[in-house]
Amino acid sequence: MSEKLAIHGGQKSIDKSFNWPVFDEQEINAVRDIVAGGKWGNPDCGDEVARFEAEFAAYCGSKYAITCVNGSVSLRLALIACGVKPGDEVIVPPYTFITTASSVIECNCVPVFVDIDPATYNISSAAIEAAITPRTKVIIPVHFGGLACDMDAIMAIAKKYGLKVIEDAAHAHGAEYKGKKLGSIGHVGSFSFQSSKNLTSGEGGIVVTDDDELYAMMHSLRNVGRIEGGQWYEHYNPGCNYRITQMQAVLLSAQLKRLEAQTRLRNENGLYLNSLLAKIDGVEPLDRSVDITLHCYHIYIFKYDAAKFGGVSKDNFAAMLAAEGVPSFKGYPQPLYKQPLFQNKNFMCYAIPGSADYSAVHCPEAERACSTDAVWILQHALLGDKNDMEAFAAAIAKIQRIVVKNSVNA
Repeated sequence: MSEKLAIHGGQKSIDKSFNWPVFDEQEINAVRDIVAGGKWGNPDCGDEVARFEAEFAAYCGSKYAITCVNGSVSLRLALIACGVKPGDEVIVPPYTFITTASSVIECNCVPVFVDIDPATYNISSAAIEAAITPRTKVIIPVHFGGLACDMDAIMAIAKKYGLKVIEDAAHAHGAEYKGKKLGSIGHVGSFSFQSSKNLTSGEGGIVVTDDDELYAMMHSLRNVGRIEGGQWYEHYNPGCNYRITQMQAVLLSAQLKRLEAQTRLRNENGLYLNSLLAKIDGVEPLDRSVDITLHCYHIYIFKYDAAKFGGVSKDNFAAMLAAEGVPSFKGYPQPLYKQPLFQNKNFMCYAIPGSADYSAVHCPEAERACSTDAVWILQHALLGDKNDMEAFAAAIAKIQRIVVKNSVNA
């Protein structure tokens, strides 16, 4: 009997659940204690939020950390604190989640898309300088999938032009560049605690910084414009209530205790999977320079060559891989500038100039990643063991073997 793919009724390569989030009685008891104590809010009902902020700042090697309701708001707080004004330009990559760019729009500023490096899928540091204009105020490098951007080059460019750098580290909890935790290198680091993230409380976000003035402004904006030492009904800045709850804080404190070990396991498994996939013609892991001292693999990404898989499209290959039991996905369908928000200019902001026209924007590497090349394996799969990594590679090899054979016999 001929071998069949799982998507066509054959046996799955992997019959195992990779559960996320990982938790036990520690998290359950911590939340139960908060609920039973009846002090759920923040900041008037307890100090668990402040305790977690101090823990996370210390973990990142940063002076300050300020929690907020999600990673989208954390970017907005950072942008406002960095002093952007209506009509200013902010450099962002096109291969990332929408809020990296939509948070810029919400600040009445103009996202300027700079293409990605095809070797890493991070913003191309070599292309940033050409995108800088007199209106540029901030660069937002995204450590996509947990792989560090070329931060030395980006910080050098920012210093040369007097720009602020906000690290979008929503994927990068625990990852390192030259031994420094991501998020602690730029002027501000922004993280998400949404349910899929490597550190999660279901929802939530945080910003870290060493800068006293940036801290004071972000702290005020998060807390309805109040300032430290001020009165409860004194409001100095146009902030909102972006505070998290005590329950989220104790969940995050418990999850933070697991993060370093989980990050190192993902890093080890990612390196091993790299070595396995490098043996399969038509599959190419992303580059890791020696500067990447720890990769947290929020997404393990490899490049797919349909020509080596009987011409099967990336979308069909990704569906086949998921059917084999690999927690995987085809990734973004299009770069951000092709989203209706940008194509239709649905900005609802008074300061976006008419010249901000995205209809002709073309970032070929990002478009290639979306349409034909990039395939994702999700972070919780990297918490398996070496046998699981071998099974993932074997599933890809199985797909290749069958589809190539079928294409020859067609």
